[in-house]
Amino acid sequence: MAGVSLNPELVAQSMNTTPVTLGDWVVIAPSILTILGGTLCLMTRKNMSLQPKIGIGFLALLVLANVALLARVIDRGVLTMVMGNWLPPFGIAFTVDALGAGLSLVASIVAFCTGLYASVSVDGTGRRYGFYPFLLLMMTGVSGAFLTGDIFNLYVWFEVLLISSYGLLVLGNDRAQLDGTVKYGILNLLGTNLFLVATALLYGLFGTLNMADLSQKVSAISADQAGMLSTIAALYFLAFAMKAAAFPVNFWLPASYHTPNIVVSALFAGLLTKVGVYALIRVFVLIMPAARSDLGDLIALVAIATMLTGAMGALSQGEVRRSLGYMIISGIGSMLGGIAVGSTLAISGAIFYAAHSIIVMTALYMAAGILRLMGGSYRLRDLGGLYAASPAFAAIFLILGFAVSGLPPFSGFWPKIMLLDAMLSSGRVWVATALLVSSFLTTIAIGRIWIYSFWRGGPEGTADGTAIALMPTDKALSSPALWVSLGILTALVIYIGLQPEWMLQLVSRGASGVVEPMGYLRSVFGGA
Repeated sequence: MAGVSLNPELVAQSMNTTPVTLGDWVVIAPSILTILGGTLCLMTRKNMSLQPKIGIGFLALLVLANVALLARVIDRGVLTMVMGNWLPPFGIAFTVDALGAGLSLVASIVAFCTGLYASVSVDGTGRRYGFYPFLLLMMTGVSGAFLTGDIFNLYVWFEVLLISSYGLLVLGNDRAQLDGTVKYGILNLLGTNLFLVATALLYGLFGTLNMADLSQKVSAISADQAGMLSTIAALYFLAFAMKAAAFPVNFWLPASYHTPNIVVSALFAGLLTKVGVYALIRVFVLIMPAARSDLGDLIALVAIATMLTGAMGALSQGEVRRSLGYMIISGIGSMLGGIAVGSTLAISGAIFYAAHSIIVMTALYMAAGILRLMGGSYRLRDLGGLYAASPAFAAIFLILGFAVSGLPPFSGFWPKIMLLDAMLSSGRVWVATALLVSSFLTTIAIGRIWIYSFWRGGPEGTADGTAIALMPTDKALSSPALWVSLGILTALVIYIGLQPEWMLQLVSRGASGVVEPMGYLRSVFGGA
């Protein structure tokens, strides 16, 4: 209002008057780049040849922005940027630690590879109806979820990525996709409503939604507030368990992930459930560690059931995509087992496993797409003899299969060792046993796919050695984009397995930042 002067002391207490350094703008660069890229793709949606170039270009910039962000976090520690200069808890904050920056980088690499793969697998109709705008706007939501320091804005970024995922899932408009979208949408809508209700109750209880502020206030909770906090924690666990596809609310995933274009399935397999796991770590380790401890036995039981049902489901399927969908579920159980234990080592293992799963599950779905181009089907009974067609591809698929099973010397080995160590050290022998059993069953399931598809001489009902003559030729197989995108992710699986030290240091730093969050709090509020 004109003529009204503000008290300088109040301004100093509630607003940040120090200019933001140029380097710190990298905190919001991932969200800004994806919004701009999605908008530009939407404006040029009728130019089908230009869409992949714009989309892949902005995804490459997203990778570079996340590299710069992670480097700055490693150099400077936790970074905080507040919107409109309002200091926390008054203003909305982006707070980035090693956990958020690391997962954001891995997600951007996967998104770049899927964008490259989609330049071949998504046809003109898919481009016209918005594949690349949906992809970039979905990455806006994923990046925002990993980088926000406000729990209500975590909900907002969840909504952004879910709305975009609905568009990607239904792209193509056949009956199976519509059916899968309905199942996917209904349960995720229910989870979103539970998330919103829990957040409203949390705000009513503490009067703030800033994660750092909540961490302090929850630790000083009074006895009469403990009952309400337990209810809120249960609501959050159910909401995020739905989004992560944990037992028993995981039936939407195998009912929907096999229906869209294979590159959409690859993107979903890598990212969507891991954002749910990330939210569980933020809420139950950073904000409500006591509630995590109280719910530890329940989380452990859910983890065991999720691991075993996922592994047995993968073993029972006769279709490659459906089997891979159950392997996603089994991996979610492994991460939940780490959260149930809650130690720094266990959370490190869960974070490592999440990063590994983002890479390897995306790569396996991409490999399944190439398998379909070579063999003409996703059904195991219709596949066979593909080793003779491409020994190199057979080797790639086997490497990815070893990785998803947790076998050395690939990326899945190290997080499983960390989780087993943490589980046994904490006395949770049954969770460790379930992890070993699920790994064994997953090895059998992925081995079964490899033997049926590559090792046997031909499809069911044909003589050995005749499969190659039966295979359709597809010009997409000669496109470098398919092989480069799959090759990048496979190379990461091998490199992380053979040189895990840098990854172990990164996940240890990320886990320490949420288990002992003093650096996080200091970044948000300043001071010693």
